[in-house]
Order: sequence, then C-alpha cells, then structure tokens
Amino acid sequence: MGRLEGKVAVVTGGGRGIGRAICLAYAREGADLVVNYASKDQPAQEVVRMIQEMGRKAVAVKGNVAVKADAERIIQTAIDHFGRIDILVNNAGATKPAMLYKMTEEQWDEVVDIHLKGPFLCIQAASKYMMEQRSGKIINVTSAAGLGGTKGQINYSSAKGGIVALTKSAARELAAYGITVNVISPGYVSTEMTEKIRTDPKLKEIYTGRILLGRFADPEEVAPAFVFLASDEANYITGQLICVDGGLGMT
Repeated sequence: MGRLEGKVAVVTGGGRGIGRAICLAYAREGADLVVNYASKDQPAQEVVRMIQEMGRKAVAVKGNVAVKADAERIIQTAIDHFGRIDILVNNAGATKPAMLYKMTEEQWDEVVDIHLKGPFLCIQAASKYMMEQRSGKIINVTSAAGLGGTKGQINYSSAKGGIVALTKSAARELAAYGITVNVISPGYVSTEMTEKIRTDPKLKEIYTGRILLGRFADPEEVAPAFVFLASDEANYITGQLICVDGGLGMT
C-alpha cells in the first residue's frame, strides 16, 4: 500500500517541471490528484492521463492562483470530484527578471502575486475544509533566492522570502486543527524555468559552481521530499524549511 493511499492532493503548477514530478510521485503512492495549470492544456492533460494509467483518479483545472475566484475554484474541484482535500502543494510559479532600477510595477506585481498571494489564497480556501477534517498537509515552495537574495530578481526573491514567513505563520495558526505547514527549497532543478542558465555555457558554469554536488537536480530527485512531508511519517513536523538543493544553500 502506498504512503498516500486514499489521500486527495491539489498541486498548483502541476503540468510541468517540479509540479509534474510531484503529481506523478503522489499518484505512485496512492493519492488522487487535482492538477492545476495556468495556460498550457496539453502538458496538464498528459499528467492526468499518466496518473490514470497508474490506476489513480485525476482532474486538470485551469486557473490563476493569484485570482481569488480561481484559487477557490481549484480547491473546490477537489471537493466536487473527491469529497475532500488532504494535501495542498503551492508550486505554481513565474519569473519576470529585471534589475531593481529597471523593474516595472507590473513585473513586481505579477511575480509577487503568483508566488506569495497565490499560496495565501489557496491556503485560505483549502484550510477551511482541512479544519473541518481536523487534518491536512500544506507544502509551500521557496528557493535559494528567497533565502539569500539574487541579482535581477528582486520580485521573485521577495516573494520567495515571504513564503517562508507565510509558512511559519500558517503553521502557528493551523496547528490546533491537526494541519501541518512546511516549505521546501529545491535549488537549481532541470526545468523550463532554469533552461537559460543550463544551456548558456558561461551561466551553467557559474551556477553549477555554487552547488556542492556539482550538478542540477532532476525534478524526480526533489519529489520524494514532497511525498515525505505529505505522508503520515511527517505528522510531527510543522513550520519547517527543508532544503533539497545539492548543498546550494551551504555555499
């Protein structure tokens, strides 16, 4: 029996990259899935098909987590289809890089909204049901940028730093209801978001040099930490930051 047998999980940004790996890892462990995506239908539908081939149930739902009505609809999809929500992974993301002096208000708003307001809205919607159940696992996603800052991404870094504080505050508020809230920092992972720094030889050398293990992670190497925090093995862990970054945070 899988570690997530009978559980229902919502994964935002579940169509591609880390989100896709999390969805498939959860399905392998016995969970049914709501796969949220923002724009591209095909990748999300592909993930749904792969989950169904494993014998689990899944539904894709399009929506922008930074819009309250969309966030509520994403969570409601789990209730409508499966009758409950046990796990919420706030993984949806976007980047709009620019140096501080050049960054537009729109670039700031879009990235901060998706990475910080989005998780807040999804947690707000999901926790209502989790509080009734008196159980639930919420897993947020930060990055090295959120812990140490980064040049040219002050919007992303600010939001990712904020998500750590959001995690700790939510953990304090929801603990009494048996809900745990944790945050994972994945480091540099081979996804569309990191394509430029992986394919440009000069950038690749710089970024790889910051990782103690000397290479980028595959999304599948990050997913097990999300499985662990969603499982009963992590029932006594809340308000914590786990770095799955190949030692990036050490350097």
